Amino acid sequence: MIAALAHVRTWIFDLDNTLYPASANLFARIDARMTAFIGELLRVDPIEARRVQKAYFLGHGTTLAGLMAEHQVDPHAFLDYVHDIEMEVLEEDLPLAAALARLPGRKLVFTNGDRPYALKVLDRLGLGGSFEGVHDIHAMDLAPKPQASAYAGLCAAFAIDPATALFVEDMARNLKPAKAIGMTTVWIDNGSEQAADADRSFIDYTVPALTPWLHEILETA
Repeated sequence: MIAALAHVRTWIFDLDNTLYPASANLFARIDARMTAFIGELLRVDPIEARRVQKAYFLGHGTTLAGLMAEHQVDPHAFLDYVHDIEMEVLEEDLPLAAALARLPGRKLVFTNGDRPYALKVLDRLGLGGSFEGVHDIHAMDLAPKPQASAYAGLCAAFAIDPATALFVEDMARNLKPAKAIGMTTVWIDNGSEQAADADRSFIDYTVPALTPWLHEILETA
């Protein structure tokens, strides 16, 4: 391990577009399901449904949070609907599994999705045994990243000292609260970022992909 990261005892990873490449385009399928859900709920055309979807995402942190606040949508019904997708675009990632196994300390998944979906993705990637736990949207009491309570809840649930934790995300804005409580932050700059913040002072490392970076920090003296 490189000296700059020798203090890290807990490695925390976002799920979508972080543990698998954004080029797999899996989240596009979820995105389309969210648009369809809103279209059916509000009885609007796809263009208006997508506008509402993105407005809720930007204004509330997730589309679900906006739907709950504005339309009292049942979160379980929404999550079941949008996660009902095929995952054949994901492949087993042995190099990533090997890198995760070599990391010293605990490994966790921190996702705005739900646990059943996260477990399916991890199994598809061959990472089912790579993580101690999954902190999902229900564990956050439906208050998603980047709300500060999501990070506080994660640390409380797993007894994490933020000063000895590192968080990897593809959405830069979700790193800001992590940095505020003392975590080391890594942004996967893979093109999936939306509503990018010009301020990057809360990002410690910017990398194009996770697996090469993990092997680099493990092999550099």
